[in-house]
Amino acid sequence: MFQAMNRNLSGGFILPLPVTQAFELFTPQGEMRWVPGWQPRYLHPADGRTQAGMVFTTGDGDELTLWTLADYQPASFHSRYVRVTPGSRFVQVSINCEALSDNQTAVTVTYVLTALSPAGNAAIVDFEAAYPAMLAKWQEYILAMG
Repeated sequence: MFQAMNRNLSGGFILPLPVTQAFELFTPQGEMRWVPGWQPRYLHPADGRTQAGMVFTTGDGDELTLWTLADYQPASFHSRYVRVTPGSRFVQVSINCEALSDNQTAVTVTYVLTALSPAGNAAIVDFEAAYPAMLAKWQEYILAMG
């Protein structure tokens, strides 16, 4: 009998950027500036304008993932995405940015993952093992933007 795995992972890093600039890097369009291969396909709104309720997809085949921006609070530098990879996993991704100074921002990234299948359990195990390295890579990619 299938038993769904659930994990809550959180971590963060510091960016040498003002909080408004850092926060914008974690929108679907902002991530195109630093995430290799990130190509969201916008369903609503079609122009990809960042707003609560926006819907887009990424990936293909077994990794086709459907996304919505469930919470978008630019005034407090918080967003929460909800995504599902059908037949695999359901994920909530929260981004919180906090100004440490005029040109330094703490970024906290939290993933809550729930498996939808045995394959989803395996994907979560792999994701959990790679999570600290993934966040370090995110920071590296952003710093390399120049």
